[in-house]
Amino acid sequence: MAKKMDLEVVQIRRFDNGDSKLKAFVDVAIGEFIVKGFRIVEGEEGLFIGMPQDRGKDGRWYDRFSPRNPEAKQALTEVVLAAYQE
Repeated sequence: MAKKMDLEVVQIRRFDNGDSKLKAFVDVAIGEFIVKGFRIVEGEEGLFIGMPQDRGKDGRWYDRFSPRNPEAKQALTEVVLAAYQE
């Protein structure tokens, strides 16, 4: 069952660190909830969205948020990158 997602970029914190691959932190409203800590990162194939993460007791990083399916990830990516490029 496909549902239309209500996505809105609430805040973008850009970085001008020159050579840094991290370009911005982004907070996104998904329906009535705000998810903080998405990252816009410059990869080998262009910009991509990194999910909010926490470091575990084992020192590894774990996603706190993940899309349910590829369509949801694509919708999130389109909304966030469009807002970043404005």
